[in-house]
Amino acid sequence: MDLINFREFCLSLGGVTEKTPFGKFAARYDSILVFYVEGHMFCFIDIDNFTCVTVKSTPEEIAEMWGNYSSLDYPLNQSLRHWIQIDFNGDVPSSIILDKVKRAYDIVKEKYSSSKK
Repeated sequence: MDLINFREFCLSLGGVTEKTPFGKFAARYDSILVFYVEGHMFCFIDIDNFTCVTVKSTPEEIAEMWGNYSSLDYPLNQSLRHWIQIDFNGDVPSSIILDKVKRAYDIVKEKYSSSKK
């Protein structure tokens, strides 16, 4: 998986925007690219070190991922209950990674689009 194709996938999901908002907290976070839907984050990557993605999830899905794969880590944002970091070069197939990104998008879109009705 490469950065350009990953970014294009995220932007193709519909209504997605992107920003690098964390540089204001520390210069070392300038390269964190965050993808948003309905104005809320659903995943983020480091564009200078494109080795993993952090995705929004549910506690149950995160537990299932930890039970099935070893190439996972704790998210940069340390929100362990609703986020998980997935290594692109580990034992999680690319198709599953993209499914998890789409699932993160769906979770956030569903939660925040219903609040606008």
